[in-house]
Amino acid sequence: MDSWIVWLILAAALGVAEIFTLTAALGLISVAALLTAGTAAVGLPPALQLLVFVLTSIAGVVVIRPIAQRHIQQAPAQRFGVSALVGKSAYVTREVTGRDGRVRIGGEEWSARAYDDTLVIPVGATVDVFEIEGATALVYPRE
Repeated sequence: MDSWIVWLILAAALGVAEIFTLTAALGLISVAALLTAGTAAVGLPPALQLLVFVLTSIAGVVVIRPIAQRHIQQAPAQRFGVSALVGKSAYVTREVTGRDGRVRIGGEEWSARAYDDTLVIPVGATVDVFEIEGATALVYPRE
């Protein structure tokens, strides 16, 4: 059997194994075996084929895999739903105390409480949303 066929079989086996493990390492080694199959098809001797396989495998695992892992593990850039309101500014439409009040956040009116129970925030003040508890925004006045 020709050596390039052996390398193709190895590449396919590693590719299938990558599907089950999802580590990115076996996939990169599979690509190295595929590149080596190309060099074997050209007619390079087995020693050079092995060198190509080892070098491309190391390059893939050492250089490409950490980059891929960073992109896979990266947190989503945007927050959605209620958590997207935290950190936004709001306009007080009804006096906010530690017990109740109303604010307008991005065009919507929300019930609100002061983040610090001792504060009284007057109508017209600009506040920052610190937390959302159910349907109530916990706010603190801007300075």
